[in-house]
Amino acid sequence: MKNIGNLMKQAQELQSKMATMQEQLGDLSIAGQSGGGLVTVTLSGKGDLKNVEIDSSLMVADEKEILEDLIAAAHADAKQRMEQAVAEKMKEVTGDLPIPPGMNLGF
Repeated sequence: MKNIGNLMKQAQELQSKMATMQEQLGDLSIAGQSGGGLVTVTLSGKGDLKNVEIDSSLMVADEKEILEDLIAAAHADAKQRMEQAVAEKMKEVTGDLPIPPGMNLGF
């Protein structure tokens, strides 16, 4: 029975750490860029779009499709960086717990 009690205690600690981590993720700002820095997209750690910056040199009517592609590429870059940051935070929280890949722990 001691093992079950210990396991329950660990589960409660993990739950508390996960709640704290989720709060911290909302405060993260992760930027992605494209076009050599001409377009920057900033996401929160939860994936919310926080900001888009576009260099004024790209504001040409005939290059609308190029701008759209650069925005999409910057968003993809920011999303990849955000996912890496979340994975690192998750590793900090879970430590050595053997959590299967792809397991959704509430976010």
